[in-house]
Amino acid sequence: MESPTMRQRFEQYIFGLQEEIITSFETLDPNAPKFKRDSWLREHQGGKGVSGVFFAPPPTDGSPSPQTVLEKAGVNISVVHGMLPPAAIKEMRADHSSIPYDEKTSLPFFAAGISLVIHPRNPHAPTVHANYRYFEISEKAAEGEGTGKVVAWWFGGGSDLTPSYLYDEDARHFHTTLQKACNQHGSELYPVFKKWCDEYFYIVHRQETRGIGGLFFDDLSTEKHARLSDDVKRPRSQEEIFDFIKAVGNSFVPSYLPILERRMSMPSTDQHRRWQLLRRGRYVEFNLVYDRGTKFGLKTPSARIESILMSLPETARWEYMTDMGSDLQSEEGRLNAVLKQPINWAEL
Repeated sequence: MESPTMRQRFEQYIFGLQEEIITSFETLDPNAPKFKRDSWLREHQGGKGVSGVFFAPPPTDGSPSPQTVLEKAGVNISVVHGMLPPAAIKEMRADHSSIPYDEKTSLPFFAAGISLVIHPRNPHAPTVHANYRYFEISEKAAEGEGTGKVVAWWFGGGSDLTPSYLYDEDARHFHTTLQKACNQHGSELYPVFKKWCDEYFYIVHRQETRGIGGLFFDDLSTEKHARLSDDVKRPRSQEEIFDFIKAVGNSFVPSYLPILERRMSMPSTDQHRRWQLLRRGRYVEFNLVYDRGTKFGLKTPSARIESILMSLPETARWEYMTDMGSDLQSEEGRLNAVLKQPINWAEL
């Protein structure tokens, strides 16, 4: 009996993680509607997925909206394969020189990942995002064979927190939980991936970060990595990197659920809600203008648009020249100051 491939093992892992995460939210708010599990198949090319989506539509009879802990959330899995065009191969060779390229030939690819975004209802409870993925490129298989020789593979992912109101203990808890998961596999990982996260989730036209960061990483493989030292302990084999992915993936629930439990029932005002919706507007701006995953998905033929745009909040707000957050002594202004100058929360 053949050992399971990394494709199979990673797919099994993310489906288990999806169920664990969804169950944790359903247990937290047992009176809320259950997540809707929506299985799908990818047309024309190969693939499948399961979208786990939470929403509570407003009633049509004028009665108050349901007071669920979550306002909108998605915990989605995609497992897809197909042919990668030469233009995409050329771009990927910058970090993966083992991929053959001749300007004309497309190559088979496999991509699997779990992606989640949680938008709570209470303005004091932060939005959270996480994504963990595995990518593989193969040679074209000979006729009658299933899969060609793998010529490149890598892992990527991360997790980040986006509060509307800043609570230092929440920020410290989130970051130290991620740091502990990283430190099992090398002391360089957390500071490098934390810095990468602050750089990636940056809204250039606003000159501020989307939130207070976490982890972001990509292109983890046996090849030399542009951001990691060659002479320090870090995961290097496929097995070691997969173990690291599982460590940070498994840290999601303990990094976020205690924060949500602390904030989900706090009293809030119309002023708090207004600020929450303004911050969600910035979330939308980043995701539609800068996020690589969103842009890649929208350009992909036969893409599942509903899953790609799952990350957007149910409601958001834009105000012309708003003055909210301009007073640095206010709660809103304190958050703005941190978004302009990221803090090393794990060291506080």
